[in-house]
Amino acid sequence: MRILGIETSCDETGIAIYDEEQGIMSHRLYSQIAVHADYGGVVPELASRDHVRKTIPLIKEVLADAGLTPKDLDGVAYTAGPGLVGALLVGCSIGRSLAYGWNIPAVPVHHMEGHLLAPMLEDDVPEFPFVALLVSGGHTMLVRVDGIGEYELLGESVDDAAGEAFDKTAKLLGLDYPGGPVLAKMAEDGTAGRFKFPRPMTDRPGLDFSFSGLKTFTANTIAKEDNSPQTHADIAYAFQEAVVDTLAIKCRRALEQCDLKRLVIAGGVSANTSLREKLEVVTDKLGGKVFYPRPEFCTDNGAMIAYAGMQRLKSGVSADLTFKATPRWPLDTLDAC
Repeated sequence: MRILGIETSCDETGIAIYDEEQGIMSHRLYSQIAVHADYGGVVPELASRDHVRKTIPLIKEVLADAGLTPKDLDGVAYTAGPGLVGALLVGCSIGRSLAYGWNIPAVPVHHMEGHLLAPMLEDDVPEFPFVALLVSGGHTMLVRVDGIGEYELLGESVDDAAGEAFDKTAKLLGLDYPGGPVLAKMAEDGTAGRFKFPRPMTDRPGLDFSFSGLKTFTANTIAKEDNSPQTHADIAYAFQEAVVDTLAIKCRRALEQCDLKRLVIAGGVSANTSLREKLEVVTDKLGGKVFYPRPEFCTDNGAMIAYAGMQRLKSGVSADLTFKATPRWPLDTLDAC
């Protein structure tokens, strides 16, 4: 079985072909960073228009690269939500139209399920059950995973997601968009111990997150300190350390609460080296292991949508002509495969 995956939930156009036996046959990713950089954030209308321009050419590219024609495909998977409604509608309408024209099934995919299953694209695949930390610009959540579609939400952010807090703090430091990776790079030159930032919501029970207060604490620190490059690097270090420690503390609690030892991290922030190192320490102490996708599959991509779509298609899921985009779509409402 072979499936085409289309990802257009936000500001990246991802296209891939996944084969059940061969794995990823081809994938392409177009990032809209240059489109949105002047605005300091994603402009939904511009994102939608760029997906319109890029999706079909990228589909042609992956088909050519894999040496395939539409007749070689068994389905088309597309991100149906959550995300920006205009961007989602581009992928939904193109995916559904191609499937109809090619007379093959169309499979709507939950964006966060795609991220959650992205580590399955690697050689070292986690076995069920496990705890998943999904951490990106739009979401931060802990989920118990007993199988595909068998998800129990353990905790989530009550305000800013971790990735959003990274980007907003980077903007406070005068860094270019998207600032999260730039802030992480700056933190490498920071001095440990100069600043001590709070670890929000770790002094109380529960597995929810909150990063808005940490962002405000950081803004106040920036305002009262000098603007030297070293001071900014030290602040970046302290901020990143606080976020990473907070995520690690909650992950340890979740593993202990569920009596599990396997941890999956996925989403854009899962590419953060400091976070990976900290979570490896946490799981080692518990006698467990942490799994994550390669960096190129941490951010939004078509490969994860193709893989998730493959699992859904095998279980009989497909869309009729009354498809729709679902900008808000709780992960734990999905059906089990």
